[in-house]
Amino acid sequence: MYYTTPNSKVGTIFETTQDELEVPKYGSDQFLFVSIIMLMIFGILAVFSSIAFFAQTHETTAGKLVSGHIIKLGIAFLVMVFVSKINYSVLARFSRVGMLISWVLLVAVIFYGEFQFGARRSLSLGIISFQPSSLAAITLIIHVAVLLHEKQEYIKSFQRAFMPIMFWIVVTCALIAVEDFSSAAVLMGITVLMMFVGRISAPQIFGLILIGIIGGSAFVTSSAERQSRITNYVTQITNINNSHFESGSGYQAQQAHIAIAQGQLFGVGVGKSTQRDFLPAPYNDFIFAIIAEEYGLVGSAAVILVFTIIMIRGIASVARHAPDVLGTLMALGATLMITLYGFVNAAVATGLFPVTGLPMPFISYGGTSMLFAGLLMGILLNISRFNQNQNVRFYNG
Repeated sequence: MYYTTPNSKVGTIFETTQDELEVPKYGSDQFLFVSIIMLMIFGILAVFSSIAFFAQTHETTAGKLVSGHIIKLGIAFLVMVFVSKINYSVLARFSRVGMLISWVLLVAVIFYGEFQFGARRSLSLGIISFQPSSLAAITLIIHVAVLLHEKQEYIKSFQRAFMPIMFWIVVTCALIAVEDFSSAAVLMGITVLMMFVGRISAPQIFGLILIGIIGGSAFVTSSAERQSRITNYVTQITNINNSHFESGSGYQAQQAHIAIAQGQLFGVGVGKSTQRDFLPAPYNDFIFAIIAEEYGLVGSAAVILVFTIIMIRGIASVARHAPDVLGTLMALGATLMITLYGFVNAAVATGLFPVTGLPMPFISYGGTSMLFAGLLMGILLNISRFNQNQNVRFYNG
């Protein structure tokens, strides 16, 4: 993925000089910036359409909820712009501290987290409620990038490179999987790809994948709810009939399929969704189904296209042309985290994946997910500022 150039530097991030920390006089990648704005606009329209029924049942108005969503988007946007001005090497220096803090918060949420939708994922600190798994995911991606960067001279060593990196990955994913298995599975996949790009040997990577499969199977079998999701998914794709509809098994997925089918090519129109009254969490987990219903195949394909542009731009341009291994791996991890969440959310709505509960970045209603998505995009935009490839267009934000 990355190519070592005469200007590339491999070593500890604490050896970086002050001159190397200065941000070049290049703007951030404008394709990425415009893509995020487009997702935010899609999100505002989709949330406005999907949250009306929720507002009625909770004695509030859709206007208030949408206003809150816009405010959260604004905060995420400001975070993105602010982080894009901070050199990614500076952020990387705090990765270990961030990991330790996230571990403490993950343990705290297991015992003291708010119980919602069958799991404890949020931790309430007074008037603030957030999901520690989002912080843990970002800090793990940064820390894995730091470790891979620092250990390039002996990257094939099992004891000096693979074991220390695997320790952080396994512990973090295990703590997240206790209450949020789907997020842990996606995070594990992202870190494995980062290790592959970071030149960890293939046998060692296969060993980590095996550990992930064994651990994932153990987590699935230990929970009746997780087993039910898998069973419903298998039934959904092998035995679709009226009795399956009437029994309530796979209800969420079936209602999402109805919404997508009603959308056809151009959709039923903005704000005219009917399935929002039947879909659980249509403003979050199944928001892509509402987009498909109201905007049809054309609108839903446009959303997927925007995420695809972010993935291509983030990997083929920003990560590939980053000035060092650290920038390459951080850009790769940030890009995959944003885009894979979007693709998985769409795959769940269309029935390609079992129900996971992952939000669609910048589109789904929520606070924590948008805030940390803005942080990830800020990192990606900052790394793009170091890109000296003349074929890349920038904005001077």
